[in-house]
Amino acid sequence: MSNRAKSGLRVNLLRPSSGSGSERADRVSFVELFFDLVFVFALTQLSDVVAHVDSVPSGVVAVVLLLAMWWLWMQTTWTTNWLDPQRLEVRAMLIVLAFVGLVVSLSLQEASGERALVFALAYVGLQVGRTLAMIAATAHHDRAANADFRRMAAWFALSGVAWIAGALLGGTALVVLWVVAVVIDYLGAAVSYRTPVLGRGDMERWELSAAHIAERASLFVIIALGETFLVTGFAFVAEELTVERSLALVSAFLSAAAMWWFYFDQGEWWGERRLKKGAKTGAIARSAYAYAHVVIIGGIVLTGVADKLVVGKPDTWSTIAIVSIVGGPALYLLGCAIFRRIVGAPGVLVAVVAGLGMLALAPLALVASPVLVSLSATALLVTTAALDTALRMRRGGKSRG
Repeated sequence: MSNRAKSGLRVNLLRPSSGSGSERADRVSFVELFFDLVFVFALTQLSDVVAHVDSVPSGVVAVVLLLAMWWLWMQTTWTTNWLDPQRLEVRAMLIVLAFVGLVVSLSLQEASGERALVFALAYVGLQVGRTLAMIAATAHHDRAANADFRRMAAWFALSGVAWIAGALLGGTALVVLWVVAVVIDYLGAAVSYRTPVLGRGDMERWELSAAHIAERASLFVIIALGETFLVTGFAFVAEELTVERSLALVSAFLSAAAMWWFYFDQGEWWGERRLKKGAKTGAIARSAYAYAHVVIIGGIVLTGVADKLVVGKPDTWSTIAIVSIVGGPALYLLGCAIFRRIVGAPGVLVAVVAGLGMLALAPLALVASPVLVSLSATALLVTTAALDTALRMRRGGKSRG
């Protein structure tokens, strides 16, 4: 018997297959939702990081942190697509991961400063530790997946060196090495975690639960939209009540509602439909959810930053205010366009044209206040969502929101 056969967990912790008829095959569990609670806090911290961007290096770090937190969440979601959350061992693992995720989140605001090493160690520890747990869980039950997770562990170990080295060196070296680290993390999945010894992985053959992956991503979109209410609400109650701030609050609510509508009215369910009909579910999920959704989430976070800034200072312009007011919705629409293109959903052109229209609003900053530009961006978002729904109804499609 090989060493590989002797190691690992003999108890089967894998989720029942989608074709087994088990309710646990596709269901999102409560312990997964508990894990997600950490990311409600993480997104508020990321919003604060973005709101205080005042230079190119700080902007790069903000982007890196967003990419890192999304990758941490997404990789854990893939794990729970394999493992059965109803097993006590899996529940315990997710609770431990949630605590480590909380440590990561607590370090975000000072991630490039005095808490850089704490962030790096917690992030790397979570990614590597979770992957080692998957190696143990699949050793006796899915040899092909076990080999894939071994490859994944090697890539996370490689990027981990860059994360930790950057934290130790600080300054410009931190920015450069963390960019390298996050590129390694994302590139690994793109090349199916190819390694010199183990070769290329076979993620395309992964039999994923389409309903589970689609619902998990949709829930994270809801979390991100909820975070915009949190940061905007806190900003509103902290300041004096004025007409401008009241208009900014209305604008923030309507923009969040429009983003929800555009994603859930018809775009969201196409992802599940495409995964169920596609032969290479792993590759489709990687493109549509691991990659395209980080753009969607980034757009929502940036829009939340805009709402917070406008509510706080409705008459004061700053560079980050200009970028976030028009760039947030534009980025969101771009992400939706990419997602719809991958899963074959209609409305790609609507999203692209609306995104370009958002960017065209930027010159208004020369003649109008932040709250007026914000209201204009919101009006365009609402119009886009309404047009998308009108076109769906004209085609005879049904809402799935």
